[in-house]
Parts: sequence; C-alpha cells; structure tokens
Amino acid sequence: MSTRPLAKFYTVMVGLVVFALALTGCSSAAAPTYAPAPGGNTAPKAAQPAAPAQGRAPAADVLAQPPASNAPCCPPTPLPWPTYPAPSERPYSAKPFIDARADHLSTFAMDVDTASYTKMRDYLHNGQLPPTDLVRVEEFINYFKQEYPDPTDGAFSINIEGARSPFSPEGTYLLKVGLQGKHLADWQRKDATLIFVVDVSGSMQEDDKINMVKYGLTTLVDQLGPNDRVGIVAFSDNAWVALEPTSVENRNRITDAINSLRPMNSTNTEAGLRLGYDLAQRYYRDGMINRVVLATDGMANVGNTDPNVLAQYAQDYYGRNIFLSTVGVGHGNYNDQLLETLADKGNGVYSFLDSQQAAERIFAQDLNGTLQTIAKDAKVQVDFNPNTVRAYRLIGYENRAVADQDFRNNSVDAGEVGAGHSVTALYEVSLDPESNDDAAIVRLRYEDPDTHAVTELNKAFKARDFQSDFNRMSPRFQLTASVAQFAEILRGNEWTKNAKMRDVLNVMTNVRNQLPYDQDVNEFVTLVEQAMRFTD
Repeated sequence: MSTRPLAKFYTVMVGLVVFALALTGCSSAAAPTYAPAPGGNTAPKAAQPAAPAQGRAPAADVLAQPPASNAPCCPPTPLPWPTYPAPSERPYSAKPFIDARADHLSTFAMDVDTASYTKMRDYLHNGQLPPTDLVRVEEFINYFKQEYPDPTDGAFSINIEGARSPFSPEGTYLLKVGLQGKHLADWQRKDATLIFVVDVSGSMQEDDKINMVKYGLTTLVDQLGPNDRVGIVAFSDNAWVALEPTSVENRNRITDAINSLRPMNSTNTEAGLRLGYDLAQRYYRDGMINRVVLATDGMANVGNTDPNVLAQYAQDYYGRNIFLSTVGVGHGNYNDQLLETLADKGNGVYSFLDSQQAAERIFAQDLNGTLQTIAKDAKVQVDFNPNTVRAYRLIGYENRAVADQDFRNNSVDAGEVGAGHSVTALYEVSLDPESNDDAAIVRLRYEDPDTHAVTELNKAFKARDFQSDFNRMSPRFQLTASVAQFAEILRGNEWTKNAKMRDVLNVMTNVRNQLPYDQDVNEFVTLVEQAMRFTD
C-alpha cells in the first residue's frame, strides 16, 4: 500500500499539534529515550503511528522542529536540517530519511543472498542495463568479502565503521554495520542429505543452461564427504525421481544421474518442489543437514504457478527443519522474484548461476556456509541516538524489514546465516556535529539451530568514531560505499538522481590499487566502466 496518504495524514495531524502547542507556549512530550535498560533492552520508545517507519517519510513539520524538551516552554531555534529529495513511489526507492526523534529504531532480517549482483553482471556482459526492480543493494554489497574478524566467542562478531560520504551532500555520513559468522572446519560440518530438484524443461536447453546446472551440481558433489547423501528429482511437464538418496561413496552413480538429465517440455515447478520435499521428508535425518536445492530458470508455466502457493511449500517444510536453497540460471526472460521469494520462505540462500566460475564460487569455495546454518531467525536492530543522529536511511533491505516491536519476538521469522558468512548493512546518516555521545547501538539477535537458545549481542558506536576523511578509511569500507552507490544509480534511486558513475570509478580505482589481488574487485571496476556507457 502506498505510504503517501499516511504521510499526508501525519503531516496534518502534526501540524495541528504544533499549532496547539504554539497557542499554549509549551511542549507536551519528551523525546524518545535512548538508554539501554538492563539486559541490553532499550527504554520504551515513544508512541508511534502503526505504519512501519521504514515505509514512511517523516512529516515536514517533524523534520522542522528540534527534539521536544521537558522544559515548560518552547525549545530554542533548531540547527539547520539538510534538505532531501522526496522519494518516488517505486518500492525500491520509497525509503525516506527517518527523523531519529520520531523513530530511533531500524530493524531488519539478516540476508546473505547474492543473486541480484550476479544477474546484473550477466546483463552488463550482454550489453544491457539490468531492470531496476532486479537491483537489490544488499545483495550487491554482500557479494564481496569483507575480512571481518571471526568471533572470539559465540556465533558472530559485530563490526562498525563510519565516515563522511563522498557521494552525498556535506554533513552526510555512512555507517557500515558488519556481522561475521563463525567459520567451521570441514570436520565440524554435519552430514547432509541433499535433494537436487532440477528443471529439465525445454527452456533449459537455451544458452547452455542445463550444462551450467550439471557442472554446478557435479562441483558440489565433488566437495561432499562419504557420509553425505544426494537424491535427484527432475521436472518438466511432471516430476520424477531420477536418483533415490545415495551415499556420496557411490559418486559415479550420482554423477551419472546428473549427466543423464536432458531438456524436455514444459515447466511444472510445483510438481518438482512437491516431489523434492516429499523425498527429503522420507529420507530425513534428525540432527543432520536436510536441504532441498532447486535449480531452474524460474519460468513455471504448468501446474500451479502462483508464487504464494509455491512459497507456502517452502515455509511449511522449513517448519519441519528442511531448508531450501534456490539457484537461478538464464538470460532475459527469467523469474527472479519467484526464486528470491522461495529462498526467503525456505530460509536458504538464493544464488544465480551464469558461468563455471559462479558454480565454483557457489558450490565449492564456501561449502560449509552453503550447507550448514549457524543461526536461525537472525535479526539486526540499530538504535540511533536522536541527540547525535538527526536522520538516517538504511540502504537496501527493503523486503527484509522487521517491525521494531518484533525484534525480540522469537516467533517472527527472520534470516538464516551459514557458517563463515558475513552480512553487511550500510546507512546514510545526518549527524549533529556538536555531539560527543554515542551515535548508535547495534543489536543482533538469533536462535541456535541445534539448542534453540536465543542470544542477543550489542555494540555501541560513538559520534567521535566517525571519520571526516573518507580516503583514509579501509579499502573494504570504500568498496562497500562504492558498490552501494553503483547499485542505487542502476535502480534510479531518487537519492542518486544527479550522481555519476565516474565518481564511483574514481573511488574504485583507488580501492583496486589497495586490493590488487582481489579478482572480485577487479571485475567490479570493469562492470562500472561498462555501466558508464549507459548512464554517464
């Protein structure tokens, strides 16, 4: 639902309140309290409208007034506030800057998907810009390694950096929040039962899709151990079991079954998923990894094609501890939204396969992270101090928002994170330059998938820790800022409508000089150069 009517309503209501206060010469309420209660909780936040803050632009009157005071008369003249363009109504551009006095909490589910970045690369390699709705900034950012330190205790470390933004108006800073999951040695990974659900419809013959899938699955099998088991379901007009779950000790039998797959007719994704989950349920092993891996170009055209129905399968079986990962493959006509939704509801990872190099990255370089979950329902909440942060904007994570009040609600589904995975979020913030207080507290809450114990961590970041010189920040910080700016330009975000790709390239040239052996960085510079032909 559009937030514009709500924003107008709140503007009128706040205007009436301000008018009433002007008549009485007094303020009626104190600003939201920013102070952790015992155990890491924050004091109760001020009453707010029911609409999610992330989807609502602060009313103009709210942004024009300073924080309310407990004093019995009007507050002093506020410091000047930066002027921001009004957001458009496109869903990926609708996030406004939030006044920290109106809502000081930002809450979202952790997300480690990377398909959006890989799909963008595929489009640029084929001489096209990606569709704007395909660009999800968080997936661009999380494609790159960050070199965060491993946790010394528990499942995660929290890492925070901040600096002035090189891409935004003077006075705007970037706050980078990084969560690093613990790595596991190969011997620490649980045994796995994997059910490959493979699309063998006629469209999989195009652009060598089926062979890319075969290569990817064979690469995964080559990394598995003798106690792991693999089963294969193929689907076209209907679905059938191509291989009952088989020990990887019989590797040749598994690879023969993969190589026997041939493109046929239509695409009945529902039948494939239903049979794949049925097979996973029949061969379920308690205390082990039980996962379905769906590989398809996503173009369901037979059976029930409703994404909500297909997603319900994923959600129901996740409740039975069977996870789903999706692997997209294809050019042009491709159902990105379906595969992202399925992975989201199945609490797995959504990846895109466009080359043998991508297959090795997905299935070989980080096998433990691909298979073993270290945290369920992982949520992040950033608590901004309104005495330091005037306004903030979370870049990306639009479809991963969690209601602030549900941060500690253990029944609310959130994100799943695999071993060794990192998750990064980037905020734009406007600071009060006179403040020396904390700027924000970052909280992370997650459930252990084995013990079901819930853990909450927190870490504070002070205003003085923001750096004024962006060029002196770590190359990984500069990389993250550049990738986010690149993504927002591609999707035509209102906040970057006057931005130039050349500015991104200038920063990335410096980053590449500092990270000369990082092939992902080198490739990204090339992609920026390709995108400049269409945008600058």
